[in-house]
Amino acid sequence: MSKKPSHSHAGTPAVAALEASGVAHTLHPYEHDPASDLGYGLEAAAAIGVGPEQVFKTLLASVEGRLVVGVVPVAGMLDLKALAHAVGAKKATMADPAAAERATGYVVGGISPLGQRRRLSTVVDASALEHPTVYVSGGRRGLDVGLAPDDLVRLTDAGTAPIAKR
Repeated sequence: MSKKPSHSHAGTPAVAALEASGVAHTLHPYEHDPASDLGYGLEAAAAIGVGPEQVFKTLLASVEGRLVVGVVPVAGMLDLKALAHAVGAKKATMADPAAAERATGYVVGGISPLGQRRRLSTVVDASALEHPTVYVSGGRRGLDVGLAPDDLVRLTDAGTAPIAKR
C-alpha cells in the first residue's frame, strides 16, 4: 500500500474524532477515480486491498421525520424496512442527499459515521462484528479508516442489527 503525503488525510472531523478517542485505527488514503463505475465503496475496497465484506458505507435514511444512519457492507444494500425496525419505526426512506450533507458535514461519497456535525441515531449492520477490522469513510472521498467494529459501535453510540440486503 502506498503512502500519500500527510496533507491528503489531514483534518477531517472523522480522523480528529478517532485521534481524540485514543482508539487504535489505520488511515487508508487512495486516489478516488471520478470515472470509476464501481461506486465509492467497492472502489475503496479495491484500492485499499481488502474484501468488500469488510468495507462499510454510511447511508442516511429518513425515519418518521428524523435522520438515521445505516452502516452496511459496500457489496450489499441498506434494507430500509430492517433499519426502521431497528430503531422502533415502521418505515424508512433514503434521505435527501443535501439533507444528509447538511446534517453530517460531509459530502455524499465521503460521509463517515464518525465525527458527524450532529450525533444521529446509528445502526451498524451486525455482519461488522464478524471481522477483526472494518473500514469506513474517513470523512472524504479517497480516505478510509480501519478500526475494530466494537470501537465503531462505541464511538457512534450505535446499535447493531441485520440491516443489509446481500
